[in-house]
Amino acid sequence: MKLGIIGLGLIGGSIAKDARTSGFASTIVGYDKNKQHINEALSLGLIDNAETIANMNATVDLIIVAIPVDVARNVVVDLLNQESGIATITDVGSTKSGICKRIENHPKRQMFVAGHPIAGTENAGPSAAVDHLFNNKTVILCEQEKSSKASFDLVKNLYIKLVANIRLMDAEDHDRHMAYVSHLSHISSFALGLTVLDMEKNEKTIFDMAGSGFSSTVRLAKSSPEMWTPILEHNSEYLIPALEQYIDQLQDFKTFLKHKKTADIYQLMANANEIRRILKGDIQNG
Repeated sequence: MKLGIIGLGLIGGSIAKDARTSGFASTIVGYDKNKQHINEALSLGLIDNAETIANMNATVDLIIVAIPVDVARNVVVDLLNQESGIATITDVGSTKSGICKRIENHPKRQMFVAGHPIAGTENAGPSAAVDHLFNNKTVILCEQEKSSKASFDLVKNLYIKLVANIRLMDAEDHDRHMAYVSHLSHISSFALGLTVLDMEKNEKTIFDMAGSGFSSTVRLAKSSPEMWTPILEHNSEYLIPALEQYIDQLQDFKTFLKHKKTADIYQLMANANEIRRILKGDIQNG
């Protein structure tokens, strides 16, 4: 198995690590627009060789497109357009409906598998790649019926080798759910970071007094704007209503604090505690 990776950052690099150690791929080649990332990936042993996108598509079995979602759409189209292309292509983007709509009528649509491994950290670049990043993490695969069985099975087998849990989903449903449970939390973290930077001008005080609660809540504010700006833009249809609901919740806290409605504040927090049960896995369907 020969694997090609476009985008040698956290996700692409981590896939490379586990694809090699799990025995899924015998040879891994990579491309990144950042020459430093290519050199770093080579020195870390993430890839065996650097390769152009065109040559990669003509020589590998599977290509992972692990770049920002706005650029990924164009790259996937370019890959499908190449007459010499023989590879199955999959992406790892946090939005799915846009890229699926972009290629829905392409004559080689069956060679593409829409994917999203829900795993990562706030770090970026080849050095951020970690072993076993996808162990017991959920991977969403969308529009199975539009991919060939061979292509779909190839991508599925990759994530099985990476010990991920695979879930099938409609692309629109994927984007709606991600707006609620992922994209909104990133905006919340960015907003918290901005608020603290605006209100507390003494950087040493932030450093000295930031506890584990603040650190964990603001962790996502360290995420890459290059990656997250197009994600938020492309999923605005579902994200804007989620933001409106979130702002309403913040407004309730503000109002109850202003009017010293202690019992109402308590009830808000008690209601929010329900998330603990869900995240423990005590889930009610429906």
